[in-house]
Amino acid sequence: MVRTRFAPSPTGYLHIGGARTALFCWAYAKKHGGTFILRVEDTDLERSTRQSVQAILDGMKWLGLDCDEGPFFQMKRLQRYKEAAQQLLAAGHAYHCYCSKEELEAMREAQRARGEKPRYDGRWRDSKEAPPAGVTPVLRFKTPLSGDVTWDDQVKGPITVNNEELDDLVILRGDGVPTYNFGVVVDDVDMDITHVIRGDDHVNNTPRQINIYKALGATLPKFAHVPMILGGDGERLSKRHGAVSVMQYRDDGFLPEAMVNYLARLGWSHGDAEKFSRDQLVEWFDLAHISKSPARFNGEKLAWLNQQYIKEADFKRLAELTEPFLIADGCKVADGPPLTSVVALLKDRANTLRELADAAVIFYRSLEPSAALREQHYSAAIKPALADLHERLKIIGWNRAAINDAIKGVVAAHGVKMPKLAMPLRVMVTGETQTPSIDATLELIGHDHVLARMEAQLKHFPG
Repeated sequence: MVRTRFAPSPTGYLHIGGARTALFCWAYAKKHGGTFILRVEDTDLERSTRQSVQAILDGMKWLGLDCDEGPFFQMKRLQRYKEAAQQLLAAGHAYHCYCSKEELEAMREAQRARGEKPRYDGRWRDSKEAPPAGVTPVLRFKTPLSGDVTWDDQVKGPITVNNEELDDLVILRGDGVPTYNFGVVVDDVDMDITHVIRGDDHVNNTPRQINIYKALGATLPKFAHVPMILGGDGERLSKRHGAVSVMQYRDDGFLPEAMVNYLARLGWSHGDAEKFSRDQLVEWFDLAHISKSPARFNGEKLAWLNQQYIKEADFKRLAELTEPFLIADGCKVADGPPLTSVVALLKDRANTLRELADAAVIFYRSLEPSAALREQHYSAAIKPALADLHERLKIIGWNRAAINDAIKGVVAAHGVKMPKLAMPLRVMVTGETQTPSIDATLELIGHDHVLARMEAQLKHFPG
């Protein structure tokens, strides 16, 4: 059975690259009826925080990437790493190293001076020297001195690394905490991981890990290293490109299904399909169609995709998601028209829930037009027509058709063109120049609010 894992370090939020890795691991497991495991690699004691753990869990929950097992925490498994380390030590695959930080730095400096690659020189590998008193050793892995490490990467194809390029890495620190390359292997062995899907920044770690797998007598998983995500300018993805927490996208008004769809298309494809559901992703997903080239993050494309999902979304759900934005903006939603009706009118014009909420504000509180808008659209010539409309709107049945008839009647009676009347009317009632159809907008704002806003604004017209 397929078993995949997502293993983030809780040293920050769940970012775009991590979320995509989690999605690929999740989708591959679901595709094959397998198991998706969440493992928190929290051995970086200085940088790991409880807040970061929660941020990762929140991000995965929002994206709907529910794990089948976990979360497991490495710091709760220290005894197991010590046991595995002792197994390697007893079998002659590991040894104690007593080098101080100063000795290691002097070693590297000397190597650099000779034009060599800085690396541990193996001085304690087969040493017969007596251990120095009072020094707590680290445990190093005995990397084979010759031969190659080869694996058939599920994304990149066959990769070979000569063991001579590798040094004897530390696997257990003096405080008993495993290093990354050791802890990850022990975890993957114990959790029966069959497929390791991760970013290609881990390619250099893989030959080291394969040697440890073999020394432990464990079965190798299949490795799939996914190319990194770049910004639109081809540079490494950063905050200026949109590499923020996935929860920031939620707070900015993106729908989780749009984000999942977009993340899936960052480096993977199914024909020409741009928009597809979570179920379709699970049905189609494979490792063979992960691109070998870096993906490029495109915020405009994400916004377009989000717009498509907003257009299709259920009115009730959209209203529930939009309401917190309106409340934060000081709107009393309960005092205005049904929010489901408002989002139904506005949703085709919004890229995000935040944009949808911004457009909906006019229905829940009066927005005072700017002086510039008044000067541009309020004239003495149009004032009589708007005053006439104000009177007519007082006595009609309040529905879109009747409002439309009243506006047309004023246009005909005063010999003005519709835009000449509609634009200042729009500014008077909404404080904006861009809204949906004016009759539909007035209907939703409501009879009393429309008349009150018009009356207040007529005072600002010249003449």
